[in-house]
Amino acid sequence: MGLSFEYGGGMEEEVLRIEGLEAGYGEKRVLDGVDLSIPRNKVTAIMGPSGCGKTTLIRCINRLHELTDGGYSKGRILLEGEDVLEMNPIEVRRKVGMVFQRPNPFPTMSIYDNVIAGYILSGIKLSSSEKDRIVEESLMGAYLWDEVRDSLYKRGTFLSGGQQQRLCIARALAMKPEILLLDEPTSALDPKATARIEELIGALKETVTIMLVTHNTAQAARISDYTAFLFLGELVEFGPTEKLFTVPQDKRTEEYLMGKFG
Repeated sequence: MGLSFEYGGGMEEEVLRIEGLEAGYGEKRVLDGVDLSIPRNKVTAIMGPSGCGKTTLIRCINRLHELTDGGYSKGRILLEGEDVLEMNPIEVRRKVGMVFQRPNPFPTMSIYDNVIAGYILSGIKLSSSEKDRIVEESLMGAYLWDEVRDSLYKRGTFLSGGQQQRLCIARALAMKPEILLLDEPTSALDPKATARIEELIGALKETVTIMLVTHNTAQAARISDYTAFLFLGELVEFGPTEKLFTVPQDKRTEEYLMGKFG
């Protein structure tokens, strides 16, 4: 069980705590001493203008940032009290799934194999019945099972853009992550597919904690429980979404929400 913290008059159980996180590339600092507590089974939106460090933040959480040329991070990122910066990166990525801006199913793999790709790539052996169960559960969890159940052995790239993104979500869910990181998952999708993903996010928080990077303030207002506002690598404000959107405590937050910069 994680520690609890109070926001908006209620207590929340903490699943992730970020302490003094500094990150960047070579001489360029992108994040500057970020402290943030993420509540369990909630949707936390990470919001801010381009270049403020949103994507760098979530890439630090699942240890992808360090794979970039010159990428570095300092501080602590505590998942259930254990510092992910000191864990085996493969183990981190099992616990912290990620879905990117553009759908990226593995092009040579079937829908079925895309879902269990994490197990295949990690060398984890599964029985046929275990594979079948994981595929069905994960596709059902991503609201995709009924659409693809008769096409499981077709390539994932044959699906529409919105279906491909839900397939990528199913692939992440298959590993039973504690946290799901979504990096602007609807920015490349049409309004109908976007609405489907937003509906899915609302359902998923029953079983997984979600951190959602978005440029879309309306989307953050619609589907997140908490919002963090980043500006120039600094965490300016964090709190319940409704409160942050209606009575922001910092003038920079207010100006961003009013569209004065972005």
